[in-house]
Amino acid sequence: MDCCGGSPGQFGDFKKDDFEADWIKLSETRSGQVYQVKLKLWREKYALKSFDAILCTDNFYRKIIDEVPKIAKLRFKYIISIYGLCSEARAVVMEYMSNGSLNNLFANHTLMWPKKFQMIYEASMGMNFLHSMTPPLLHLNLKTSNILVDDHLHVKISDFGLICWKEGMSKTAFMEHLTARGNISYIPPETFTQCPDPPGTSFDVYSFGIVMWEILTQKKPYTGCNMTTVLLQVSEGRRPCLELMSDLRPSECDQMISIMKQSWDQDHWKRPPFSDTVKKTEALNEIMKIPGPLHCHNNGNVEQKSNYPWLASPGHKITLPEMPNFPSESQNDKDGILSFIYKKDFSSFRRSVKKEHVCAQYSDQKSLLHYTVASGDAQSVEHVLSLGAEVNCTTARGYTPLIVAILQRLHDIISLLLVHGAAASQGDEDQWTPLHFAAQNGDDRSVRLLLDKGALAEVREKSGWMPLHLACQNGHETVVRLLLSRLSKEAIIEQEEVQGRTPLHLASCFGHLNIVKLLLTHGADPNGTDSSLCTALHLSAEQGHNRVARQLVKSGANTDSADSRGYTPLHLAALQGHTGICRQLLSNGAKADCRTLQDWTPVHLAALRGHDAVVVQLETQGACVNSKGQNGWTPLHLACHQNKPDVVAKLLAAEADPNIREDSEGWTPLHVACSSVSFPCVLHLISHHADVNAVNLRKLKPLHLASQHGCVPIVKALLLNGANGTPVDSSGSSALSVAKRCKKWEIVELLEKEC
Repeated sequence: MDCCGGSPGQFGDFKKDDFEADWIKLSETRSGQVYQVKLKLWREKYALKSFDAILCTDNFYRKIIDEVPKIAKLRFKYIISIYGLCSEARAVVMEYMSNGSLNNLFANHTLMWPKKFQMIYEASMGMNFLHSMTPPLLHLNLKTSNILVDDHLHVKISDFGLICWKEGMSKTAFMEHLTARGNISYIPPETFTQCPDPPGTSFDVYSFGIVMWEILTQKKPYTGCNMTTVLLQVSEGRRPCLELMSDLRPSECDQMISIMKQSWDQDHWKRPPFSDTVKKTEALNEIMKIPGPLHCHNNGNVEQKSNYPWLASPGHKITLPEMPNFPSESQNDKDGILSFIYKKDFSSFRRSVKKEHVCAQYSDQKSLLHYTVASGDAQSVEHVLSLGAEVNCTTARGYTPLIVAILQRLHDIISLLLVHGAAASQGDEDQWTPLHFAAQNGDDRSVRLLLDKGALAEVREKSGWMPLHLACQNGHETVVRLLLSRLSKEAIIEQEEVQGRTPLHLASCFGHLNIVKLLLTHGADPNGTDSSLCTALHLSAEQGHNRVARQLVKSGANTDSADSRGYTPLHLAALQGHTGICRQLLSNGAKADCRTLQDWTPVHLAALRGHDAVVVQLETQGACVNSKGQNGWTPLHLACHQNKPDVVAKLLAAEADPNIREDSEGWTPLHVACSSVSFPCVLHLISHHADVNAVNLRKLKPLHLASQHGCVPIVKALLLNGANGTPVDSSGSSALSVAKRCKKWEIVELLEKEC
């Protein structure tokens, strides 16, 4: 083990050799590349952002070296964690986010409204945290490509603090700095005007307003405009087009749009601070979590129930037929017919439409029937059908008129299309059928209509997902009941998608207790495993769904079932800090000292993450606090390495051995604490009689390591408790010579006095 530590607990200088050889390129940035790497010691994935030596000046990288250690000290749920530098690769090592950036996510997924609201709220929380620093930490580079997404589609702010305004800097130089990074759409107007003020918090607020627009529309601002055009539009007070907001939006969206407009106000003094935005977006986010009718604009009586704030997997990009804009009356006859629909002049439409219009094909292979269905006027739909429209015609993406009607919950039109022979099980290009869409949306009325017309409940889309999977994941209990009534017990048990996940896996992962009970009542196997050998109990334990875990255990779930990594539900609950679930699993017979394939026990994992309450819970239930895991590391070694003094205190109180050695190099916990520069951990260890003169296999003493890292309080504590600075390590260096070599002059002075 070297001085970098190679862990998320302390900032370090990683070596290329600390990572496994197979670096996976995730993206190409204007200044370098981002890779997914795996640390050899912990087997955990990190992101490594490298800076191209040709594209980035030495001054820029030196600034990174200066700034990143300060930024790395910040820890907050909605900002990316920085773990260190890899100087050999000119790179920053940071938290890995499995779904990449928001910018990339938008290209492949259509997000539900609750998820959009949640992302806006979480991003505002991250920015509010940065601005709450003294002085405020400005981002100055906020955009969707710098908002990263984890595997559960929660977001974190990235790349903050790397761009800053310097005293005396010209506006022109600053603008060039920003535009070189592709930020033109996010720069507020005062930056390129005669305003003499340096950028402040309102700069980020403006950028956030543009980000909000992107999240709400899932489109790029100022598409097709060059830099000059964008600057001109913004300076004149023009902003991204609000007409691109979907008409099929919940009423709460108007309040979110109001926040967005205030955020990009032309007058930077009128932009609200993030402390205000957090309160407002939090309230809207909470409203969107409540199941119930959400009234949509410009859509008659149509109501749309809110989904739980999760994107149904697999993400499915949905594009409804959009009406073209008709600026004048000089349209050809075909487009003139569409203009009646656009104006909602349905009586003129029905008088004017002819058979040739019905047979015509519009953009993306849409038919007149598609547009008529999207308009929501049942009378016009019936009229177009009477003129011979093909009821099962498809767009370029395979959408039938029935799918369009399902997406908009137009129940009268759905019934009408089914009566005219619409195929209830005809899917789109991804084999999503009308029943898939209805199940995902929680539209039980449409589900019932489709099932009554012969739609197959067990139909699969191309990734193997059935409608029941979607209903279970999104918490639509009524739809689940309807689908279960049409499925045999064998079908329920065998319903697995490509990754082997069953409806029970999904309901358990997302905490839908009533659905879990329903599935178990209908014969779902509580011990069924997915392709990673995870059971439903693994997922509920990891996510912290206590009542679901209790129900699964009550129904016979095996508490000691191990996944492909050897993790049991108890390992996952301990890793995530879910004390209640740990207690529940232990009281139902889970083994307290079960081991992963890397020999970690639940106590190791709780110590690694700093969950002291879980450590106490496990120890009181018989877990061994001195168990050795990979390389002979104990929970105490891990807690010291991660700088978790509360856990260290709890382990020592439970009689963890402060002088136990790991196997590879003979390090004691005190060696590790000194290497991790954790003064509180050092004090705890010394107070429990840790040997301050212990040597490892290279004859390194804790004092050598404290001197190398330059921590004066630790050196003083060691010396006061009898540390001897005279002995040399295997290279012949004393603690004093180490301090001199590392230019730690204050420590040199201390050690020279001792000697």
